[in-house]
Amino acid sequence: MNTIGIIPARYDSARFPGKPLIRIGGKSMIRRVYERCTLSLNNVVVATDDKRIRKEVEGFGGHVIMTSHDHESGTDRCAEAITLYQKSHNEPVDVVINIQGDEPFLDPMMLSHLSRSFNNPEIRISTLIKKISSEEEIFDPNLPKVVIDKNGMALYFSRSPIPYVSNIDKTKWAGEYTFYKHIGIYAFRKEVLMEIIQLPPSSLEKAESLEQNRWLENGYTIYVEETQHESISIDTPEDLEKINSLEIM
Repeated sequence: MNTIGIIPARYDSARFPGKPLIRIGGKSMIRRVYERCTLSLNNVVVATDDKRIRKEVEGFGGHVIMTSHDHESGTDRCAEAITLYQKSHNEPVDVVINIQGDEPFLDPMMLSHLSRSFNNPEIRISTLIKKISSEEEIFDPNLPKVVIDKNGMALYFSRSPIPYVSNIDKTKWAGEYTFYKHIGIYAFRKEVLMEIIQLPPSSLEKAESLEQNRWLENGYTIYVEETQHESISIDTPEDLEKINSLEIM
C-alpha cells in the first residue's frame, strides 16, 4: 500500500502571514514539519501556492508541488497535489494523509497509527482523537470534540461539549464521562478524497465550521484512532513566542 503525506502550506494567513517560513531553533516551521513526517513516511510532499515556500522546501531537499491559489481548504489543496503528483510519477497512490503545516513538533507515531488503520479494507477516512481530562478543554470552543460509536466510528464533531451530561454539575463532567478531543490530521483512501472534494458545503459544516461534518452528513464514515500523543500548533505570533520561551527544539 502506497501512502503519501501531503503538507498543505500557504503564505497568506489572516492571523499569521508567512507562517510556514517562521524560524524555530534555526529551522523554518515547514522544514520541521517535513522532517518529522519523514521519520514515519517514505513519501512526503509540500503542497503550496507560493514561490517563497517552494524555494524554502527545495532548499532543504524536500519535495514540493505548486497548487492553485483558490483552494478553500487544505483538503482541496491535497486533492490537487495528488492529481499533479500522479501525472508526474508512474506509481499508484492508495492512501493520502493530510498533515497540518503548523505543527512542528508532530509525533511521527501519529502518522504510523493512521497508516496502519487502512489495513482494514473497510476504512475509508481515518483521524485521531485523544481523551480529555480537564474541564477547560471540554468547554473550549476552539477545541473540536467528537463522539464515537462502539465500532470506533465518529458520530459527530462539535465545538460544544458533547455529550451533554444530564443531572451532573458541569464542573464534574470530566470525572463522569470520557470526552474526546479531535486531533486534526486526516487520512483518506485516494478515491474517497477525490469524491469528498466534490461535495458542496453542508449545513452542519457551516454551523460548526468543521469540514468533517460535511463528510458525515453525506454518509461517509470516519474511523477514529485513539492516540496518547499530541502536537503543539502555532496559529499566531503569540503562539510562537510561547514556544520560544519554552525552548522546545
